[in-house]
Amino acid sequence: MKTTIIALQLFCSATVFAQTANWNDSPANWNNSISNWDNSSSNWSNSPSNWDNSASNWNATNGVYDNRGNRIGYETQAPSGVTNIYDNNGNRIGYSPSKR
Repeated sequence: MKTTIIALQLFCSATVFAQTANWNDSPANWNNSISNWDNSSSNWSNSPSNWDNSASNWNATNGVYDNRGNRIGYETQAPSGVTNIYDNNGNRIGYSPSKR
């Protein structure tokens, strides 16, 4: 029983490490980095001042909403395929690595 528990713990630890150690998903990867111009809200394509990203634009198709239906931000896709998620003020709050 003790060996089974230790083996299970080792397997789970290795699985968690493998998931977090994937370079393609890492924020340290340049493609995902906030320091990359393509992911920066200073880039007009990602800016909250861009009408396409504006919370005031009722026709915007890239809004991100909470469970109550409140718009909490917007998403854009970088040329690399990374999907960036920003709050309504343009602060990057997350990303989804490229699936390419």
